[in-house]
Amino acid sequence: MLCKQLQLIGQWVLCRLAGLGGALFMLLQSLLVLPGRQGLQRLLQQLYVVGVQSLIIMLVSAAFIGMVLALQGYTLLVDYGSEQAVGQMVALTLVRELAPVVAALLFAGRAGSALTAELGLMKATEQLASLEMFGVDPLHRIVAPRFIAGVLALPILVIIFNLVGVYGGHLVAVEWLGVHSGAYWGNMQAAVSFIDDIVNGLIKAVVFAILVTWTALYQGYHCIPTSQGISAATTRTVVYSSLLILGFDFILTALMFGGL
Repeated sequence: MLCKQLQLIGQWVLCRLAGLGGALFMLLQSLLVLPGRQGLQRLLQQLYVVGVQSLIIMLVSAAFIGMVLALQGYTLLVDYGSEQAVGQMVALTLVRELAPVVAALLFAGRAGSALTAELGLMKATEQLASLEMFGVDPLHRIVAPRFIAGVLALPILVIIFNLVGVYGGHLVAVEWLGVHSGAYWGNMQAAVSFIDDIVNGLIKAVVFAILVTWTALYQGYHCIPTSQGISAATTRTVVYSSLLILGFDFILTALMFGGL
C-alpha cells in the first residue's frame, strides 16, 4: 500500500516536472527568432489587445483603490495627529505592493484568460495545425508576439495604475477630508525613493508579466481542443497565475524589503 502511494506521488511529481520542462522549452523556442517587420506589426496589434483593452479596468480599479487607501489611512493616522502623512502612505502602499499585485491579478483575469481562450480556439479549429502544414512555426508567429506584448504591457499598466491611484488618494484626502495639498505631495516626494520603491515595484511587474503571460500561453497551446478543455485551461490560467503572483510577491518583497 505504501509503495503504491509513493508510486502515485512520484508519477505526479514527474508529470509536473515534464509540464514545467515543456513550458520552458516552448518559451525558449518561441523567442529564438527575432521578429521581422511583420512580426513588429503583430506585436503592436497584441499590445493593443492585451494592453490598451485592459486599460479601463486598470483605471477604474486604481482610482477606487487610491481613494480607499486615503480614506483608511486618514482614519488611522488622525488618531495620532499624523493625517498629513496620508500621501506618503498611499504612495508607498501603491508603489511597493498594491499596484504590481492588483494590476497583475487584473491582467491575469482579463488578458491572460483571453490569451488562453484564443490559443485554445485556434487549436480546436486546427489553425495551428494549418500553419505547420504551410511551414510556418506557430510558436514564432502566434506565441512569441503575444508573450512579448504581455511582458511589455503590464509594467506600463502598473505605472498608470500608480499615477491614477495617487490622484485618487489626493481626491479623497485633499478635496474631501481637508489634508493640505502641499503636505500630501511634499511628504510623498520625501518618502518615495526612485530606486528602492519605484524600480523595485517595476521589477515585480516585469516578473508578474512573465509569469502570467507564460502561463496563459502554455495553457492555451497545450489545452484539450474541446469546449470543456478550453474552459478548463482558462480556469487554470487564472488560478495558477494568481497563485504565482502571490507566491512570487512574497519572495520578491522578502528580497527587496526584508533584508535578506
